[in-house]
Amino acid sequence: MWVIVAENLRKVKLVKSLLATLLCAIVVAPAEGVERVIFRDGSRQREVEGRLVIEAQDGGLLLLAPDGVLWAVTPEQQVARSSDERPFQPLSAEQLGKQLLAELPGTFRTHQTAHYLILYDTSSGYAQWCGALFERLYATFSNFWSRRGFPLREPEFPLVAVIFAERAQYLKFSRAELGDAAESIIGYYSLHTNRMTMYDLTGAEAALRGSSRSSTATSISQILSRPEALRTVTTIIHEAVHQIAFNSGMHARFSDSPLWFTEGIAMYFETPDLTSARGWRGVGAVNQARLQQFNQYLRNRPPDSLRSLIADDSRFRDPKKALDAYGEAWALTWFLLRQRPEQYLGYLKALSAKKPLIEDGPEKRIEEFEEHFGKIEQLDGEFLRFMSKMR
Repeated sequence: MWVIVAENLRKVKLVKSLLATLLCAIVVAPAEGVERVIFRDGSRQREVEGRLVIEAQDGGLLLLAPDGVLWAVTPEQQVARSSDERPFQPLSAEQLGKQLLAELPGTFRTHQTAHYLILYDTSSGYAQWCGALFERLYATFSNFWSRRGFPLREPEFPLVAVIFAERAQYLKFSRAELGDAAESIIGYYSLHTNRMTMYDLTGAEAALRGSSRSSTATSISQILSRPEALRTVTTIIHEAVHQIAFNSGMHARFSDSPLWFTEGIAMYFETPDLTSARGWRGVGAVNQARLQQFNQYLRNRPPDSLRSLIADDSRFRDPKKALDAYGEAWALTWFLLRQRPEQYLGYLKALSAKKPLIEDGPEKRIEEFEEHFGKIEQLDGEFLRFMSKMR
């Protein structure tokens, strides 16, 4: 589970960096049209055109490029800036694939599905298997929320997944964004680039067995359905849920949606049934790994645990507390979706309307939560009684 913890720490650091960069306590509404910005990015000069998402009072910018990348640019970085009235136009899958192939090693190819653009240098069978898995997840996720009164919008950009054949090449590529944390992360969704990056999981499993990797859908599913492969598959699905949620109107990238909420949703969908063509027959079933985490935490759970989980994200940032935070976030999500579904939907709609890079603070978070669910202390008692039946 440390894979997910490390990835969460990376997300928090990046968000905090952007918050400090743009000084977004006060922002002004962006103008319509396309913005063109030339700015210094480290030792190089970069030119980006895109849609202006936020302009801070001091002139800092958050710019969405046609390839889905979000750029935060301070006033000090800016070299030149202009705008025109052309409508913003995201790259098509074909255009985006051509751009990304130019950035990746020459061995990469593309595989396209209804919603995904997969770039890979592993077997075409594995790329197709991943595409089918992600599409099954997308359909399940969309249907689940639509039936509950929260229809998701179609993604503005193709959902990109970059799949390396070997872990060594994946590490070399991902260190530029993750740093040393790349060693403990087998796959991740980047809020900055809007892409998932991972490596061929069958290669790792085959190496453990001393055999060759597989390339047919049946053999891949057989390999990754084994108990020893559960953690790796769970991590990839967890990150794929984040990508869908941040591209379909559920969360805004770099908004101040509480981590217990965004991570709770990802954990709710974590484990697919790889032996079934339907893929997620057990959506919402008890996540045994997370339940075990939560039950272990209950032995020393402090009285203000629920309040601290909701008020800020500090427990997720602390490696000594993060696993317990994940366990409680899953349990709270599971409880609310079963016992308070209408209130949960209202809370979801309120959080989905949040704007990027505007930080609420603990008091605001508590206020919003209690507006939908009532006093935390009263809910906590109901929550613990409900979860005690699952031991």
